Amino acid sequence: MVTLGTASAAPGEIDTGRLEVGESRDGSPVGLPVAVINGSRGGKTLYVQAASDGDELNGVGVVQRVVPQLDPTELSGTLLICGIVNYHAFQVAEHRNPIDDTKMNRAYPGDASGTSSERIAAATHDAAVGADLVVDLHQGSTSRMIEEVRVRCGSRHRLHDECLELAKVFDCGYILDQKGPDGQLARAAPDEGVPTIDPELGGCVGWDEESIRAGVDGVFNVLRYYDFLTGKYTPSPQARATGFEQYGSPVGGLVDLHPNLGDRVSRGDTLFEVTDVFGGTKAEITAGSAGIFWRSRRLPQVATGEYVCSVGTNVDTL
Repeated sequence: MVTLGTASAAPGEIDTGRLEVGESRDGSPVGLPVAVINGSRGGKTLYVQAASDGDELNGVGVVQRVVPQLDPTELSGTLLICGIVNYHAFQVAEHRNPIDDTKMNRAYPGDASGTSSERIAAATHDAAVGADLVVDLHQGSTSRMIEEVRVRCGSRHRLHDECLELAKVFDCGYILDQKGPDGQLARAAPDEGVPTIDPELGGCVGWDEESIRAGVDGVFNVLRYYDFLTGKYTPSPQARATGFEQYGSPVGGLVDLHPNLGDRVSRGDTLFEVTDVFGGTKAEITAGSAGIFWRSRRLPQVATGEYVCSVGTNVDTL
């Protein structure tokens, strides 16, 4: 019998339930939606979670589509799934937990006696580090972004190669291999010996079907490669960036982006122009390094210093 919160499944069974993480302002319990899919044969344990940032919904779409396709009688090992991590932010379609104004993916490994976000992080961290592999589904918030997988433990970490292998297996075509900020699950779980990746499934308002399909494919790639399901999987060649340059606007106005997402850019190429409302050019911003046009803002209007786009740099092929 495998249990996560109130979900409990014997071999060959699936169950859903709630992982209690505190109480709401009216005193009623708050529980995250969780599922246990216990294979009929022994094997590894994979932990998957989505929506640790409350407006990043593509991961929820992945969970919604993956779970109905899984037959536990055909599975080796176990899947533990938390479908919505940042419960309070999800309810109001916001990025940060409104109870304590915290970005959830900066709160790991959490504190079971701490703030709302710290308690949620502690509960989901415990589930993650009890697994053999972790997939923490994200997206580029509401910005426009390519589908990519992030390896956040750092190149000198003892589990770096295992995390990088897992990222290649998820196979979005692009990998950002760069040490992440403190408090990310993809930083904290490898410290406990569990390879972890952070797929960033595009970026949109609401959710995007193409990005969700990439995430569903990625989860099934992992299930086949690590022998949860029959059928071998071989990852395709992928572009890896180990640097990440962000560009803001030196002036206010309207942005005209030049490259498309995924385009290769050379040093000195124009990334964007800023014009006034009558079309007069105010500034032209060029790339400081060669790389891949990785991410950009969605809305055209910017103020001085406001974020516009990002370029993945130091690119190689794996």
